[in-house]
Amino acid sequence: MKACIHRGSKEIGGTCIELESQGQRIILDIGCPLDCTINESAIPEISGIHNNDKSLLGIIVSHPHLDHYGLLNAVTQDIPILIGDGAKKIINAANFFFPINNPKVNDSIKLEDRKAISLGPFIITPYLVDHSAYDAYAIQIEADGKNLFYSGDFRGHGRKRKLFDSLVTHPPGKIDTMLMEGTTLSRDNDKIKFPSEDDLEHKFVHLIREIEGLVLMWGSAQNIDRLVTVYKACRKTNRLLIIDMYTASILKAIGNQNLPQPGWKQLKFFLPWHQKKIIKDRKLFDFAKTFSSHRIYPEQLKTVSKRAVMLFRPSMAKDLEKTSCLKNTSLIYSLWPGYLKEKKLNWFHDWLSKNKIPLKHCHTSGHAPIFDLQRFANAIKADRLVPIHSFEPNLYPEYFENVEIQNDGEWWII
Repeated sequence: MKACIHRGSKEIGGTCIELESQGQRIILDIGCPLDCTINESAIPEISGIHNNDKSLLGIIVSHPHLDHYGLLNAVTQDIPILIGDGAKKIINAANFFFPINNPKVNDSIKLEDRKAISLGPFIITPYLVDHSAYDAYAIQIEADGKNLFYSGDFRGHGRKRKLFDSLVTHPPGKIDTMLMEGTTLSRDNDKIKFPSEDDLEHKFVHLIREIEGLVLMWGSAQNIDRLVTVYKACRKTNRLLIIDMYTASILKAIGNQNLPQPGWKQLKFFLPWHQKKIIKDRKLFDFAKTFSSHRIYPEQLKTVSKRAVMLFRPSMAKDLEKTSCLKNTSLIYSLWPGYLKEKKLNWFHDWLSKNKIPLKHCHTSGHAPIFDLQRFANAIKADRLVPIHSFEPNLYPEYFENVEIQNDGEWWII
């Protein structure tokens, strides 16, 4: 079995790995780089993506983050996609609202925890992991008597942290090579312990109780763990949680009745102008009606503002200004802090200042800190460990054994 990291050996995002055995091939992730838009220049040169090449048997999507699946739209051949059922539903729900930038997954083979799949010479075994993306997997690939383990993105401090403990306690058998993510690797964070989602829940409760008016929570609609955390905090503080239709559609599409759903107590949805325009332009009126009994309208926001938490993004700023509901409002930011430094958000900082909205932080990483990466590596005990999804591959030898750094675009034997 041979491997080629087309992208990801020295960067975070845009991960794409090709494996070959007996003249047949599979792809592990086909992500869009963080620093570019979805375009032709970002697409790896892999036979079968643009042309009819039957030796390409399938594309495995480890989890539903754009930096791991965002270039699926570029695949012109009808190639089976191997993906978790929940992940597929999230991607297709996003496509329903934003079809230009989000692919739709049709022909697929379902990934399920520790259930092996045979595809040509490859035996593929997924391992469900804890990550900020719902339905995320690490992947074991066996071919030609060799075993490769791809960690995907993972952590051990989320609401599914028992999955991390289980994998560390009951790892797969002998692994020849492990591709392991190192998103958090740097010289100044080797002793950092990230807060758990339970820790965040307590902090959200504390922050919400301090805020007199409307609480805006800027977080990802696809971070299901965080939505559960915020919903639990709302229940504890007797606040109404207001989500937008996009978020409501994702929760409904997943179909997990243990997750907050439209119709649950203290949960309503709001239709921002930009989503209303999408519904009108695409004539999605029947779809919108399925949520109508749980909707809260702009004229109601001022009335409920003192007892509500609203999932927010900057595109909703004008919607809220028109409702006059921003008195004594505060914003809780629950994303990676680096986004706030981008120049394109200068106008948003001005908007917060103009409306006297203080910004508070409440977030934790979707990736494992260094000591959990070490626990993971020590449990898998691969003969060699290859860096992936990291800006600091040169730091791996300081923390892990048997490190072998590979370069983008170069084939090597497993």
